[in-house]
Amino acid sequence: MIPLEHYLLLSAFLLCVGLVVVVTKRNAIVILIGIELMLNAANINLVAFSRHDPVLLQGQMFALFVIVVAAAEAAVAMAIILKVYSFYKTANVDDIREMQG
Repeated sequence: MIPLEHYLLLSAFLLCVGLVVVVTKRNAIVILIGIELMLNAANINLVAFSRHDPVLLQGQMFALFVIVVAAAEAAVAMAIILKVYSFYKTANVDDIREMQG
């Protein structure tokens, strides 16, 4: 059995990578990928803690709910990004801000 600490380290690593991507990158699609990484880090935590308490499946059920919400969020965000790209001809967040003002 894999210890809980390994899951938590993996989750922390994914959260940090996602946060760095969101903060440093300027492409809207890459920022969306960073947000998805952070949501997956939360899912790993939920499933890991649920696995170490096999009586309750609340963590696994909540993880499934987060996956569904993340899929819907990704679909809506991609539609918005495509619409913004068709209007401004760029997916760079800084360029879009400059064109607005």
